[in-house]
Amino acid sequence: MFEDIIFQLGYPGIFLISFIASTLFPLGSEGFVIMAVTSEYNSWLVWLFATAGNFAGAVTNYYVGYYGDRFILSKYIKVASDKKEKAQKLFAKWGAPVLFFSWLPIIGDPLCVIPGVLKLKLHIFSFWVLLGKAFRYFLVIWSTHKALGY
Repeated sequence: MFEDIIFQLGYPGIFLISFIASTLFPLGSEGFVIMAVTSEYNSWLVWLFATAGNFAGAVTNYYVGYYGDRFILSKYIKVASDKKEKAQKLFAKWGAPVLFFSWLPIIGDPLCVIPGVLKLKLHIFSFWVLLGKAFRYFLVIWSTHKALGY
């Protein structure tokens, strides 16, 4: 049912599900991306919209960290303290390049909050996160094509 609503929206629906998956809910967007690729959707446009939506969600998390309680979505986006602590340790050890792995489950969302808290420059944050998100969806789409023999 939920997927029907998303697919009725077309590419903006892929953007939306990818955005939500990166912020508000513990939701994976990969299934929707795979469904879109195996349907009549253009793989490059799926990649573009999914990457853009997931990156926009990551930027939202960054601003939640940057502005803290003053950011309106901080009331809805909660990061468990143990996940936040784990992300802080990773960031302290590896620096900005660790943001490439912001697409990973469990630590990805808190990993995008920490640079905001630390006031990392947005362009540095954006470079690493966008690179990682683009890589993730490229891998999902490429794997789907390989599995189906495209």
